[in-house]
Amino acid sequence: MSIKLDSIDKNILEILQANAKITNSQLATEIGLSPAPTLERVRKLENLGIIKSYHAEVERELLGIGTAVFVSVSLSGHKKHQIMSFVNQMNAIPEVVECHHITGSGDFLLKILAKDINSYQKLILDKLVDIEEIGNMQSMIILSTYKDSKVMPIS
Repeated sequence: MSIKLDSIDKNILEILQANAKITNSQLATEIGLSPAPTLERVRKLENLGIIKSYHAEVERELLGIGTAVFVSVSLSGHKKHQIMSFVNQMNAIPEVVECHHITGSGDFLLKILAKDINSYQKLILDKLVDIEEIGNMQSMIILSTYKDSKVMPIS
């Protein structure tokens, strides 16, 4: 389902994606409205579920999280209860920061963050290998990231 947005709503979304800490007064100035209708529009976008939340982007390496890995997972079966069981187990592992149901050679693509390779190996051995729904896994260590945009392209 797609919601129709006017150019002011789109402009608000672009600005908030770039800087969610902007004050309502600054936002109003940038979009050319007074603060009251600006706040009303932001609240409308929140109530419609278009704006889901606000987050602080942190530098993972400064927090001691030096290893990022994509893991392609093929399930051993594809019944609904197996898929949901797998998803629930991924949601319970904090190091799994993304879990995507995909098409192609695998069934799921995970993004896992760990302190280092040894911590990643421990996660695999202590948590992932015991998940009976997993038939096969392929790890791809992320060496460098050249683009990691959180900004949705709003046309």
